[in-house]
Amino acid sequence: MASTSPEPLKLRLRRIGGGIGNTAASLWARTWVKVLAGLAALGLVALGGFWFVVTRDLPSVEQLRTYEPPLPTNVRAIDGGPIYSYARERRVELSFNEYPPLLIRAFLAAEDKTFFEHHGVDYPGLAGAVFDYVSKLGSGRRARGGSTITQQVAKNLLIGNEYSPTRKMREAILAWRIEDTLTKPQILELYLNQIFLGRNAYGVEAAAHAYFDKELDELTLAQMAYIAILPKGPANYDPFRSTERALERRNWAIGEMERNGFITAAQRSEAQAQPIGAIVRRIPKFERIGGYFVEEVRRQLIDKFGESARDGPYSVYSGGLWVRTSLDRRVQDAAAEALRAGLLRYDRGRGFSGPLRHVEFSDDRWQTALIDTNIMLDYEDWRAAIVISRDASEARIGFADGSEGSLPRWGAQMPLRGKGTPAFGTLKVGDIIAVAPSGGAFALRSVPKISGGFVVQEPQTGRILAMQGGFDASLQSFNRATQAMRQPGSTIKPIVYAAALERGMTPASIIVDGPFCVYQGARLGQKCFRNFGNSRGAGPHTMRWGVEQSRNLMTVRAAAQTGMTNVVRLMKAMDVGDYQPYLSYALGAGETTVTKMVNAYGVLANQGRWHAPTLIDFVQNRRGQVIWPENWRACDRCNMPDWDGKAMPRPSMRGKQVLDAMSAYQMVHIAEGVIQRGTATVLRDLNRPIFGKTGTNSGPKDVWFIGGTPQMVAGVYIGYDSPVNLGGYAQGGTLAAPIFKQWATKAYEGMEVLPFRAPAGIRMVRIDRASGRPVYGTFPTDSDPKAGVIWEAFKPQAEARRAPRRPTAAPTAAPTAAAKAKAAESDFLQREGGIY
Repeated sequence: MASTSPEPLKLRLRRIGGGIGNTAASLWARTWVKVLAGLAALGLVALGGFWFVVTRDLPSVEQLRTYEPPLPTNVRAIDGGPIYSYARERRVELSFNEYPPLLIRAFLAAEDKTFFEHHGVDYPGLAGAVFDYVSKLGSGRRARGGSTITQQVAKNLLIGNEYSPTRKMREAILAWRIEDTLTKPQILELYLNQIFLGRNAYGVEAAAHAYFDKELDELTLAQMAYIAILPKGPANYDPFRSTERALERRNWAIGEMERNGFITAAQRSEAQAQPIGAIVRRIPKFERIGGYFVEEVRRQLIDKFGESARDGPYSVYSGGLWVRTSLDRRVQDAAAEALRAGLLRYDRGRGFSGPLRHVEFSDDRWQTALIDTNIMLDYEDWRAAIVISRDASEARIGFADGSEGSLPRWGAQMPLRGKGTPAFGTLKVGDIIAVAPSGGAFALRSVPKISGGFVVQEPQTGRILAMQGGFDASLQSFNRATQAMRQPGSTIKPIVYAAALERGMTPASIIVDGPFCVYQGARLGQKCFRNFGNSRGAGPHTMRWGVEQSRNLMTVRAAAQTGMTNVVRLMKAMDVGDYQPYLSYALGAGETTVTKMVNAYGVLANQGRWHAPTLIDFVQNRRGQVIWPENWRACDRCNMPDWDGKAMPRPSMRGKQVLDAMSAYQMVHIAEGVIQRGTATVLRDLNRPIFGKTGTNSGPKDVWFIGGTPQMVAGVYIGYDSPVNLGGYAQGGTLAAPIFKQWATKAYEGMEVLPFRAPAGIRMVRIDRASGRPVYGTFPTDSDPKAGVIWEAFKPQAEARRAPRRPTAAPTAAPTAAAKAKAAESDFLQREGGIY
């Protein structure tokens, strides 16, 4: 019988391999197999190439771990309250746990129901999007997205919004990688912080303010659902232009929330019954504060940190800075109101100055055209309006909130300036005008052509508390407080006399008020100066009288005796200007700004110590670290509610001494007389120690007043941007000082009445006001500003000391009149700082 032993494994494998090889060889010999193999190889090569093209320059998702969205710069006032936000993308960055859970569910229902189940890509949705794309090729219509929330993060933050299949593939690949890198809450946080939702709002917190003027946690379910539908296209669901479409889509999102078990049927029914309730697109109320001030802050920040992200991490429009400024809103409001009222007083009766601007609009898009001009009048009850239509009897006008009104012919009868024809007949469709309510309709108002600047400063620190550079920053961006170079006129005189006091003169020095001529060389010949109004000289008088009465001839004589080189050196040290040593500069012929002049008067009020005028206290980055000024240090223990028994904290003193403290005080003491007896007596009834000086330059083309108290120094000028004569009656005391008074009445309300403190060494002496000679036996009185005997401030080397007699025995009788007067003198000297 034959052997049946098993076949060895090696032989069996060889036999099977040979069979496969024979089969493969026979198959390969066939043409169709070679064609299929070639096509497969080409497919693999193509797929590899396509994969290489799609993925070769994909950004790394690791950068999302440290991603910082562009954030606006937030500006705060001196009390920490918000006043402005510099933003191209309005965004408030929140962490995931700060989002209301109901809001998250609204977005999941509207955008990505399976977000917490998929790994970045919803494959059925992606397939549907591809099919939709293919079906719409050549139709000009855009295919539906089909993107998950993770894909939208990839698109918005990493690869852009190109409309193509390639982008969709890149988006899907990145979404897969993002899911491997970040958690679901981290992805949602990125998404809800950066998604664009219309009205320049990026992220849901900004959208809550833009559409409903609410914090995120104050939104209703219906409002959350409305915001959740906006990623698909904010313009498609505008609450006013596309109300029905927006309601339909919002109600669909609410229904999806119920179907996914996020809300109950009762909640769905209640929410769907509510209107959208969005507010009209508008600028936030707090951003109407201090227009000129915040614009100057913006300029300084851009100079320091740059404008956009490419300029560095702390740029104004994307760096998320927090800026603490010195703006005092109460003081700012008073300054703006006072300057505007003064400009209107001067301009009243001069006729209609013309429309604020003219714009073209099509169909019924007048509201957008008006909003885009950014004109926002906030003076009293004035409103900016656009002329929608006009017939013979009335003009229809529209406002930024979408409402309309009537401007009847009788409400626009003021004559057009320079022509005399009624303003109504000159109005055209598209004109933007100022109006105010009147008799159930509106009446035309005229924004003055004349303008000016107003600045308020804290003299001890140089911090600017208020700045108004014109009638309205939305109408006139030119900031006259910092940019208008004007001749200060007689407001320069206290600086001239301060230089004279530094060189040995005293407030009682006699200066001749008489003709003064100086030879200027063969080319210019002889120059003769004159007083304001060409009044003749009044003979020899004290320096005090010359300042109080603003006598030009006495000023140039004092400047000549002091030396104009010394005068202009002090002007430069106080940062008023860098002038040549010509006598005309002693009368205010050099150009400067109202900000620099106010700062110079602050030096006088601060006993000769100069500080750079500042608007910004400090700047913090988005994490709260102070990044400017460099080496900034907080004042430890300065904000303690109670004394802790230790030495009082002392903030670091900046600035530099540019004028002797005693000379500065002498000048302030003299300038107090300008209010009591001089050219600014309109301010006397403010009933607090105020120093100051009026100014009127040649023409007169500008009128000034600068002055203040130990707490605040302020200055104002008014004049036309292209200087023209204001009229012979225009003077600093009649036009500028009343503006200061209106401001001071409100700004100083409730503020402590403080005297100017004399520095160590000052000696208060009773003198005859007319002659400047010491007086004995008679005492000044506060009740009569024009009393013959006054207190005057002298330096110790300029006046001999008088030691009071010591009583030999205790008095036994009632105090005599002389004793009472001596006691009054002691009280006065203590208030002024005492005798040193």
